[in-house]
Amino acid sequence: MDNNICQVYEDEIQLLEEEIKLLTEKYEDIQQESTFFSDEEILMSINSLQKEFQGESKGNESPSDLKARLGTLETDLSFLMKFTGIQFRSHSKKTVEKTGNRTVQKHRLSGNCHSLFFQLEFQLLEMRNKESVSAVITDLNIVMESGENSDVSKFVSSAGECGNLLTFFRSLSSYAEWCEHRRCAFLHFKSKYPDVVSLPEGLLGDYITLRNPKPSGFELMVVWKIHIDEEGRTTPVLDLLTKVPERVLEQKMATIENVPARFRSMLVLFGIEAAIENLIKAVALQN
Repeated sequence: MDNNICQVYEDEIQLLEEEIKLLTEKYEDIQQESTFFSDEEILMSINSLQKEFQGESKGNESPSDLKARLGTLETDLSFLMKFTGIQFRSHSKKTVEKTGNRTVQKHRLSGNCHSLFFQLEFQLLEMRNKESVSAVITDLNIVMESGENSDVSKFVSSAGECGNLLTFFRSLSSYAEWCEHRRCAFLHFKSKYPDVVSLPEGLLGDYITLRNPKPSGFELMVVWKIHIDEEGRTTPVLDLLTKVPERVLEQKMATIENVPARFRSMLVLFGIEAAIENLIKAVALQN
């Protein structure tokens, strides 16, 4: 009789061990899957948490305290996204090694900073001891659409070799902010002076053309490039190119040749937007 009871317990223990194994495998599979959270899903999660807070609290904090903390986190996250322009769209992680106090996880991130999209893949090595936890990023791979901009390609390559995520995001935020600033300026000038300003490459291009509505053939091209070096330093670089018919060039060669130099002087004196607007007004008043 005793043997039969022992056998029943052993069988039940074996079933429980198999169930635990299956659940562990299922959990690891879920951890390996990519997760993508839309605004609707995030809102549903927040509402779900808020409903849970309305029930009885089993922790040390009251429901009102937990709700206040959630509100603070939401506010901080919103501020950071507006301040940096960075929004993460998807994230996945996979534990590739876990031995004692050493853990290695593989992360994948995708998102955008203003109009610039990026994808990251890296490994995070964590070492734990009794007093602290240290983390090191390795095998950083960055993918960005750089088009024909060799500066961006060099910066991405350098950031990947250094493996410094903080430097990458700081520099990306600065570069993207300048791109967004240029886009807004081009949109403003096109809306305010539609007969003078043209955008051959659209709002995301790096130049605009200025032409008097009268058929004189005189045209100026304001080139506004944004340079980023391998260390992530961002600098706006502006220049002015002229396109003048030969008959006009023969009559006013000296004046026209001085236009780019005068434009660069205005940049120093008035700043980018004011210098461009003064130039637009001069072109519009041209006879």
